Parts: sequence; structure tokens; C-alpha cells
Amino acid sequence: MSSVTDQVDDFFAGERPPALLVLADGSVFEGEAIGAAPPGGVATGELVFNTVLSGYQEVVTDPSYAGQVVAFTYPHIGNYGVTPDDDEARRPWCQGIVVRDVPPRPSSWRSRESLEGFLVRHGVPGITGVDTRRLTRRVREAGAMGCAFGTADEDTLRAAAAAEPGTTGRDLVSDVTTGELYRVGTGALHVVAYDFGVKQTMLECLGELATVTVVPASFPADDALALGPDGVFLSNGPGDPAALPAQVGIVESLLGRVPVFGICLGHQLLATALGGRTYKLPFGHHGGNHPVRRVASGVVEITSQNHNYAVAEDSLVRGGKPVAEVTHVNLNDGVVEGIRATSVPAFGVQYHPEAGPGPHDARYLFDDFVDLMREEKR
Repeated sequence: MSSVTDQVDDFFAGERPPALLVLADGSVFEGEAIGAAPPGGVATGELVFNTVLSGYQEVVTDPSYAGQVVAFTYPHIGNYGVTPDDDEARRPWCQGIVVRDVPPRPSSWRSRESLEGFLVRHGVPGITGVDTRRLTRRVREAGAMGCAFGTADEDTLRAAAAAEPGTTGRDLVSDVTTGELYRVGTGALHVVAYDFGVKQTMLECLGELATVTVVPASFPADDALALGPDGVFLSNGPGDPAALPAQVGIVESLLGRVPVFGICLGHQLLATALGGRTYKLPFGHHGGNHPVRRVASGVVEITSQNHNYAVAEDSLVRGGKPVAEVTHVNLNDGVVEGIRATSVPAFGVQYHPEAGPGPHDARYLFDDFVDLMREEKR
């Protein structure tokens, strides 16, 4: 019996079906269909671009991309295939991918499947042959926007792109969170991790330092505290933090009762619970090489990032007093990349210290969380 990869290779020995990518602003890009065939020849989502050169499998399986179509700026995607070892979740959550070129066969001793076979198996559509340089320039100019792509006619795709709601105001966390509690790690400390769309690499980093109980996004704060944690971790996740008032309320109930560490969406929810506010960036930060400066020392870290929303620095002051201090700043555009609460044991970072994919400059933050938990136990 042939594998999915063999079937894909056989099918695409000939020409791929022509396809179009249409943006909400009317821009049209020509290409060819890859991956799974979407219903009616139409796939939609909010289009963002990612600048990583490798790690495409980790990007595609990152739950933070729920509701979005990922355009890769690097021209060759899929060179080394895919392997289950690199999955960040049980399945991909993005709405589709856009690439310049997909090689017909991968080349790596780790490969177990081609990228296109992986997309077909998981029902993820894509489009290749797109001028991704032109596409990226358009998104940088106009911002992240709705899109539609597929083999349908241009008018159908244009209407679908115009109707795409994007991620603003949407609770996408409910789609990706776990439905039940489970545990990872065997460390002496105990961490309750809220799954807002948690990545496997995050859990691996935490599991090396503590026993971790992963709970659903709506798990009540009192129930979490009843588990006797030394600390609470707030994970990454998709969508608009302003659409998650219930999760903000949970974090508010935890603050001051247990040390808290948040990453990405977790960082945004922490800031909101402290009294701050968030806003949407024009086209977000999606890549593996963003320079971030530690305010206290001036040290610069190269970081992995994936977010469309950020914390407004001026919102971290209440009544003339700061509710949190800014600990990290993005050197590209000055966006707040890290905060530490001034009155309770809690801190968060906007970027991804677990770095799946990306550099490991910031993995010390997991040790900082351990230090905070031990300090509070004294």
C-alpha cells in the first residue's frame, strides 16, 4: 500500500492545478494548488508572513496560527520534509500556507514524509508559485488582512476574501485548548499550565524543571490553586486577547496568590489582568531573528516571535504608579517584549523563549520562573 507521500509525488509528477490568491484589498497573485483541496476550491483566513528559513513544520503546527494563512518569505519550503518529532501540536491549526516553491521530494535522514503529503493528510490547503516578495511588500504596506485562495474563479475568491473576518475580536483559544487535564515532567516543583494553545516545546522546557499539570483555558482559578501549584504558567495562543475576558478574570484571581509566568498570549492576558491594554500590530511579528534588548542589562537577545497583538506601554501606569515595569523591548520597532509586575510575583514575555523554531538565547526565562517559585516558597 502506497503512503500519502507516494500518492502526492505520483499525482504531482504532472502539472499542479492553477490557483489564485486574492487579498481583501483586491490584490491578486497567481500560483498553483498544493496540499488538500478546500471545499468549493476556496480557503480563507487572515494573511500574515513569517520570515523563518527553517522550522516550517513547527510554524504550521503552532496553534497560535489558528484562523490565519501563513505566507513564508523564504523561497524554498519543504526541503527537508517533516517528522513527528517536530510537531508542536496534534495537528496543524493554520488555515493554509503560501510559498514560492515546494520541492517535489525532501532530502533529510530525519524526514518521514513530504511537506505536501503532510498537508494532504491533515486537510491543509496551500498555494505555491506565488511571488512572495511582492506579497510580503503588500502586507507590510497594508497590514495583515483577509485573503482567499484556491482553484475557484477570481470573482468567487474576491468575494470570499472581502468576507473574511480576520482575528480581531475573535476567541480562537476555545478551538485549540485541551479538553482535559494531563501531566508532563517529573520535577520537584509543581506548575499548573493554562493551555491557550500551548506548544509542545514549551511543555518540554517546563517539564525539564517541574511536574506540569496542563489545564483547559477556562479552568477556574480556585480549582487551579486547589491542585497546590508552586506556580502558574500562561501559554501562547491564537486570536485577540481583548476577546478573552473570562481568561483575564482567571488571571486576576491568581495574581498575588501564586507566582505567574506568561508567554505571548499569556503575557498579554497577564498585562490586561494588571490593568494594561493590548492593541493590534500592523502586520505582527512572525519570525526567528527579532532582536530584543533586556532593559536592565542592555544585553541583546535574538528571539523567535509569533504574535499580531502587543501590550501598550502607556497602559502599564495607574494613578501615576506603574503596575508593571518593562523588562524587554523590541529593537526593530520599540514594542514591549517583556514585563514584570511591581506588586505581585508575576512576569511575562511577548516572544518565544522555548524557540520552536528559533535561537535559544532566551531560555534562561524558564530558570527565572523556577527561581521565582523557589523564592516565594521560602
